[in-house]
Amino acid sequence: MGTGTASAAAWQLRWSPDPARDGLNAFEGLEDDRAGSHSGVKHIYVEGDHWRFDMHTRDRDGSDRQRNECKGMRQNGSILKINKDTTWRLSYQAFWPSSLTATTRFTHIMQMKVQDVGGPLWTLTPRQKSKPTLTVLTLKDDDSNTEHVLGDYAPLQNKWLDIEFEFKASNSGGYLAWSIKEGSTVRASGRTTNVDLWRDKNYLRPKWGIYRSIESSGLQNTYQLIRNYRAYQLV
Repeated sequence: MGTGTASAAAWQLRWSPDPARDGLNAFEGLEDDRAGSHSGVKHIYVEGDHWRFDMHTRDRDGSDRQRNECKGMRQNGSILKINKDTTWRLSYQAFWPSSLTATTRFTHIMQMKVQDVGGPLWTLTPRQKSKPTLTVLTLKDDDSNTEHVLGDYAPLQNKWLDIEFEFKASNSGGYLAWSIKEGSTVRASGRTTNVDLWRDKNYLRPKWGIYRSIESSGLQNTYQLIRNYRAYQLV
């Protein structure tokens, strides 16, 4: 009889776009001023070693909101799909300026969604409560949200931060873990299993950029910068 040994699961790099090489082809698609509210202006573009997502107070995506986001991942020309019961780790570096304010309505700066199905499974969002906070919103099976407050938002602005999400895309046994680091210092971390991470249709794809309501005071022309995108799959 043979005496084979099973190999241990390991993280495999699946997505590592380069701004100079891949440009906007790093993504499955863009949602850049879909309503044509700011004609002739590109809101998502490469700037040096990073991608830049601009938002102006005049921009619209419907009557009450704004959206300039990229969606999905494309590696070597092929769309990278997050399928059922697979485990992934997404990491990137983000820069949030003072002008990217927390709001009393919604301002989403990262979302995980299922193509054409319902709301986001989780969201990274600065929120104005008694003070500006950074929050992860997760979705339960009954479509209600759980709010995970990561901490004060202002100390996380105007600097490059390392963002990481690890998750299993499952109805049963799924989980989401997150961390935010400034250099070697962990600024926030958490994990939850009380989350719906599969919709029984299509596939998961991340979104980055700015998606916000205009029904908040204090909105400014602003931007988000992102670099060093990486996606690993546990295989």
